Amino acid sequence: MEAENHTEVSQFFLLGLSEDPELQPLLLGLFLSMYLVTVFGNLLIILAISSASHLHTPMYFFLSNLSFIDICFVSTTVPKMLVNIHTQIKGISYMGCLTQVYFFMIFAGLDNLLLTVMAYDRFVAICHPLHYTVIMNPRLCVLLVLICWLIIFSASLLHILLMRRLAFALGTKIPHFFCELALILKVAQSDTFINNIVLYVATALLCVFPVTGILYSYSQIVSSLLRMSSTASKYKAFSTCGSHLCVVSLFYGTGLGVYLSSAVTHSSNRNSITSVMYTVVTPMLNPFIYTLRNKDVKGALERLLSRAASCP
Repeated sequence: MEAENHTEVSQFFLLGLSEDPELQPLLLGLFLSMYLVTVFGNLLIILAISSASHLHTPMYFFLSNLSFIDICFVSTTVPKMLVNIHTQIKGISYMGCLTQVYFFMIFAGLDNLLLTVMAYDRFVAICHPLHYTVIMNPRLCVLLVLICWLIIFSASLLHILLMRRLAFALGTKIPHFFCELALILKVAQSDTFINNIVLYVATALLCVFPVTGILYSYSQIVSSLLRMSSTASKYKAFSTCGSHLCVVSLFYGTGLGVYLSSAVTHSSNRNSITSVMYTVVTPMLNPFIYTLRNKDVKGALERLLSRAASCP
């Protein structure tokens, strides 16, 4: 049977985090709460930034984009998981799985690249403050975001086109709560050599270059801070990087944890639980990090909520 026909009638089964019936209501309530907090938290960040004219700067433009991407990122995996838990039906169609893989790669990659762009923004602001408004003009900011989208769309589309060549058995089980490309390749019945090569190369390029860019930006920032004579100036300059550093540490820390967990242990259940950290927990914590550590965002959010409360 041809691979294309074989995949059209195949259905995958997502095993989820646990098959214990007693844990299903707890998991449903927990992830529903986390999903709602993530969506409303990031949505409030976007509304607060858009409603405050003094926040219409490159840093907050990138932050609002990051919040939008986080909403899309968590919406790619969690709603389907909630439906599966509620209905106790673990099936997902081939096209549904393909779509989930595609959008998961897009938004995970955009998170990665946008954090790099935000690091560059802080580098320009601290190391070249007199030229900041000229360099980080609105046209460049929009262009940087569009370039991020273009790169990730192209890379994700290549993976999907290669994945369409693969054949899968009927009723294939995926030991995860969502369709992840690496696991899909493991359960495929056809040769995945080319897919794996492209996956490794794309992962290396889309991780090495962003991480290198972030490390270079912060090495220059630290070098610039050390040359400042005033302690107050150092604190003020570095405080603008605090939230971004926390998000970067959380994003790459949880991603590294997932990689090490999968390399050290072959327990699919443990790997799935570890994946929750960067697919659900990280997008949920980002709004708290930026509101608790950023007085401008906190103030704009308070004014937004007070206006909403005063409306009849």
